[in-house]
Amino acid sequence: MRLFAAVLPPDSATRELAAAASALKRLPGADELRWTARDGWHFTLAFMAEADDAVVPDLAARLARAAHRTPPFSLALRGGGHFGDRALWAGVTGDVAALRLLARRADAAARKAGVTMEEHRNYRPHLTLARGRGETALGPYADELGAFRGTAWTVGELTLVRSNLPRSGVPGERPRYEVVGRWSLGGGAGAPDGAG
Repeated sequence: MRLFAAVLPPDSATRELAAAASALKRLPGADELRWTARDGWHFTLAFMAEADDAVVPDLAARLARAAHRTPPFSLALRGGGHFGDRALWAGVTGDVAALRLLARRADAAARKAGVTMEEHRNYRPHLTLARGRGETALGPYADELGAFRGTAWTVGELTLVRSNLPRSGVPGERPRYEVVGRWSLGGGAGAPDGAG
């Protein structure tokens, strides 16, 4: 199964971002982009391409320890950017160092549980709003989103999500996300980069 560890913004934060995103959808070329659904907005911490069912119990235990070792922290959605003309995203401000630490811990938890992970790279927190095929310049969308400032919230849990890829072949169909586990952040002291 395809799994990822994530931080899910609260409804209040996604509601604010949805209002800003609705203005973006009126810009020229917006109908050429594949817009992500609000109920799927998240900050991916660690992406596990394919995980065998047998590793999930150990993975869950390790993610629980990673969450317990991480104190709750404050974030707010802010501004935006793009990865070339492939992905438009909303950015984040607040305790981004704590978010990066939680991402490292989630990644370590998955690796120690035996999950095959993507190539290790520096974590760049972002929430994907739309995907392009390289035909629509995303710079104007990111510029328009630049003034967006969301209300801060407290991140209180680490979530494990299953990604169910579209199977119908219907154009525009999106992946469905299913929460597999949730662990409250606990604020315990632990190794700065390990998940146990």
